[in-house]
Amino acid sequence: MPVQPASHSTPARSRQPLEPTVRAPRPSEPTRASGTRTSAAWFGICVGVLVLAALVVFMVQNTGPVAVSFLGMTGTAPLALTLLIAGLGVGIVVLVFASLRIGQLRRRSASGHPTGARR
Repeated sequence: MPVQPASHSTPARSRQPLEPTVRAPRPSEPTRASGTRTSAAWFGICVGVLVLAALVVFMVQNTGPVAVSFLGMTGTAPLALTLLIAGLGVGIVVLVFASLRIGQLRRRSASGHPTGARR
């Protein structure tokens, strides 16, 4: 039982237990649902479709031939095709390095080291 100051003390027999005050529930504010993997995948697909549409428009508008030289080979090809091939090459390089990094992080995580720790 909590200690009360002497000036407000009353005999123990006349004390009544305090009733807990019940507050009316506040109206809950609408909360934003947390993102799921499915919603992230759907967003990624939508962005991908928009990028693909822009790429198609770019390819249709840039069909003129350009001179291409690569590793001693020369030739002509449509501008859109050469840029598409270059973009795919960059994407492959990024995928390789990202896969290596993910593998490194998984090995580090499996060995018990914190992800952020450096060796």
